[in-house]
Amino acid sequence: MIKGFKEFILRGNVIDLAVAVVIGAAFTLIVNAIVAGLINPLIALIFQADSLDSVVWTVTGLTGNEVTFAFGAILGAIVNFVAVAVVVYFVFVYPMNTAKERAAAKAATDEQEASSLPTEQELLLQIRDLIATQGSTPPR
Repeated sequence: MIKGFKEFILRGNVIDLAVAVVIGAAFTLIVNAIVAGLINPLIALIFQADSLDSVVWTVTGLTGNEVTFAFGAILGAIVNFVAVAVVVYFVFVYPMNTAKERAAAKAATDEQEASSLPTEQELLLQIRDLIATQGSTPPR
């Protein structure tokens, strides 16, 4: 039972997932700080509000009661999501895709070079033919 658990823990996928969760949690703090400190104030300037949470739309209903739509909070959540997605794409996805493309191109080039070289059998046949032609010509 403990041996199986040890194999499970030492499997590469589990370790990679654990590292991704820890890095993701730390990275979320950075992105949230950027959004809260830079992006939200820029949006708040547009809407002339202290925070996006205070950007609301109040409507008086047919019965006389007021209904408040907090679209500032929704906008803030959307901006936060887009900011996280942009940063994850440009910091993780794009560099990894570029590295994979370069590795694939290098592997294709190496494979093409290897396929253009003669095999051992072909080289041995060439050597045999050269020896045969040299043996049939008289020495000088």
